[in-house]
Amino acid sequence: MQSIEQAIFATVAYADIFQYPLTVSDIHRYLTGTKASVNEVQSALATSELLDERLSHVSEYYTLAGHEENLGLRRQRGAISAQLWPRAVRYGSWIGDLPYVRMVAVTGSLAVDNASESADLDYLIVTRPGRLWLTRAMVILMARMASRRGDLICPNYFLSERALVLSDRNLFTAHELAQMVPITGLPVYQRMRKLNNWVSDYLPNAGVSFWASTPPPPYLQFLRPAIENALSLTPFDWLERWEKERKVKKFGLRLSESFEACFNADQCKGHFGNHSLRVQTAFNERMRALEEVFA
Repeated sequence: MQSIEQAIFATVAYADIFQYPLTVSDIHRYLTGTKASVNEVQSALATSELLDERLSHVSEYYTLAGHEENLGLRRQRGAISAQLWPRAVRYGSWIGDLPYVRMVAVTGSLAVDNASESADLDYLIVTRPGRLWLTRAMVILMARMASRRGDLICPNYFLSERALVLSDRNLFTAHELAQMVPITGLPVYQRMRKLNNWVSDYLPNAGVSFWASTPPPPYLQFLRPAIENALSLTPFDWLERWEKERKVKKFGLRLSESFEACFNADQCKGHFGNHSLRVQTAFNERMRALEEVFA
């Protein structure tokens, strides 16, 4: 990406995959491959004939020309997201209070206020090394209890603190990191963003997020270390290995469905279905429409 026009079109085109029109502020934060100020983005949107032909501007939103119906979806999903956020924060805080949990962040559609009525509460959870699979078992138990109340929790991505550097370096993963909203464990989140500073190659304007979550109850400062010490005894090392081997064997039966899933001692990434590949393919199709124009 060389010109700001290309970058703006790419940014709107990427969001269009998710039927998500953007404001000027959104375009600036997620500007693809080019660093620019808000004023530079506004100026390009106001003066570029190419962008005027290919983007539709209604109210404060920009979308691809011919996709104006997505404006109503953004407003509708914004209202749904506003209803989901209190529950997402509550469950995220509870997960963050569990032993060995070091960070909880909201990911997926809710992270950008684009949740549909059927959306799950998606979380990325970071754990202490050596207890990822036992921690996952505790979170899954909490998710099952939440489902009885009609709340769909989807903790489909666990990392230990040894696996904060992500190997998948592409626009999709850059967006996932830039968009996720930390609920607990802000220092770990900041460390993860710093260790993955390659994100700025794709989204140079997207800095870290901050969330003023409710601090854990004071008694946890004493209770959780005691619980973690108890769960660090040798029998629980065996239980951790057993749970990992049991689940890896089960998930391994589905690995042929997706190259994006990954299961080991430091990672449980249940991303089946090749969602990242589908998104990047759709993005490339939208960008090919401009290859001749910007040649």
